[in-house]
Amino acid sequence: MKILLAGATGVVGRRLIPLLVQAGHEVAGTTRRSERADGLRVLGATPVVLDVLDAAAVRAAVAAERPDAVIHQLTDLSAEDFAANSHLRIEGTRNLVDAAREADVETMIAQSIAWLYVAGDAPAVETDPLDASLPPYEGVAALEAAVGEMPRGVVLRYGALYGPGTWYAPDGAIAERVRAGTMRPAPSWTSFVHADDAASAALAALEWPAGAVNVVDDEPATTADWLPVYSAAIGAPDPGNAGKHAATMGRPVSNAKALTLGWKPQVASWRTGFSRRDGAARAADGSRVNGAARTR
Repeated sequence: MKILLAGATGVVGRRLIPLLVQAGHEVAGTTRRSERADGLRVLGATPVVLDVLDAAAVRAAVAAERPDAVIHQLTDLSAEDFAANSHLRIEGTRNLVDAAREADVETMIAQSIAWLYVAGDAPAVETDPLDASLPPYEGVAALEAAVGEMPRGVVLRYGALYGPGTWYAPDGAIAERVRAGTMRPAPSWTSFVHADDAASAALAALEWPAGAVNVVDDEPATTADWLPVYSAAIGAPDPGNAGKHAATMGRPVSNAKALTLGWKPQVASWRTGFSRRDGAARAADGSRVNGAARTR
């Protein structure tokens, strides 16, 4: 199968290329920056230098590559510019979907997020509503709606990505905040997924039916639970005990649907994942986002 991987130089993209190649797929990977082209070749992909916000360029690239499927792993959060990331989700996804449909591509797999569900105590499943009051909603809703226009559009609702090259790496933004003492234990839910497992889900999704799928590990946790473990893993001081809060914030997320589709996280819990010292692929540069590097 010929795959066009948009966002090929990001944390997930760099892990995904070798998986796709090993599975026998031909990969063309996009990057905005020509100096990253050689790195894509080393990983086994044909580089496509492209700004996905340029609709005409996207149409030309998709028409030239003639992929069987498009995998969308684009983010733009290296400078923690959430407005820019939302713009990319809205306009970049729109351009990819329009170009794919014009070229008669049937399958698109796209990165979304799992921490947008309406708050509650029960683990969220894919049919539960998203919270329109949360800041990422506009971009996420536009992305998921656009991908839903594809004959087979699969939306991967990733948990908080961690591992080498992410904000949670020992040299990442979350680690810096923890060492500075600006993050404190609290009863707010996080559902994690190791970046290696996020990549394996994107590969598996080539065979999945259309729709949203939560891609998270087996153990949702509150900050009060995971922060002390994380702090110890990066050698930071103990963050202390959680203060008193009226209610738990956010919501745990269920991976039951992904498990029924045959995906299983190899890193089943952040408890072991935080202390892993593996040789997984790193981001192409030092920029970090909420779990992933800038991928445009």
